[in-house]
Amino acid sequence: MKIILTLCVLSIIWGFFIEPRFVFVKKYKLHNSDLKGFRAVFVSDFHIAPNERNRLKRIVKLINKQQPDIVLSSGDFVKGYKASKTLPIEDIAEELANIKPLFGFFAVLGNHDWWQNGAKIREVLRINGVTILENSSQKIKINNKNITIAGIEDIQTRIPDTEKALRHAEKTTILLTHSPDPFFDINKNVFLTLAGHNHGGQVQIPFFGALIVPSKSGTKYANGLFKIKENTLIVTKGLGNSIMNVRFCCLPEIVVIDFI
Repeated sequence: MKIILTLCVLSIIWGFFIEPRFVFVKKYKLHNSDLKGFRAVFVSDFHIAPNERNRLKRIVKLINKQQPDIVLSSGDFVKGYKASKTLPIEDIAEELANIKPLFGFFAVLGNHDWWQNGAKIREVLRINGVTILENSSQKIKINNKNITIAGIEDIQTRIPDTEKALRHAEKTTILLTHSPDPFFDINKNVFLTLAGHNHGGQVQIPFFGALIVPSKSGTKYANGLFKIKENTLIVTKGLGNSIMNVRFCCLPEIVVIDFI
């Protein structure tokens, strides 16, 4: 009994005070001849609390350490439901402006961003070099090939329109969505879809996986890489936490994608 109680106490200390402070780099390799040699860094769900500016600085430093050609994000830059729960977006954007990828920083906004004045967050991020995509796309040229970066609005707070976002899509398209749920309604071939929101459930039990995930698919797509027909989906565990500041067997992560 003493051993069980000790393990429970240690697990609580680990989950609430230690694991949430870590940031892990998760790496994937994907085959695409148009993007060969290209590196993307994907980040999501920052949820930066008022006292976490130094943590954000460490995250930015780690992103730059990966030497990204492009940085992509599926949103939730702020934390909570009201301004007192988050580091101000002006401070968050000021730190993110120190990220200098060769081909830019592209993002969509998440539900927490819209709950806390998405229009303001969009504008502040734009001023600091982050391109926000809202049912829209932008072309960039890589290896003399046109690549489309598309983004759709958050399914919980806005109206995602995949058809509109992909209207001018090229052969190689990367789609950003805050939640992975809209991925299953895409009726076009999209090389890669990147999503967050689920946080991997924040708490995962070894050999069983996530306990609860805010998705219509349940825990099936909590995090990881999924191949469905011709399309690939990557769902990140994200960097921060919502509701409770806890992580257990679900390390916060930066995703690095190398195209080969």
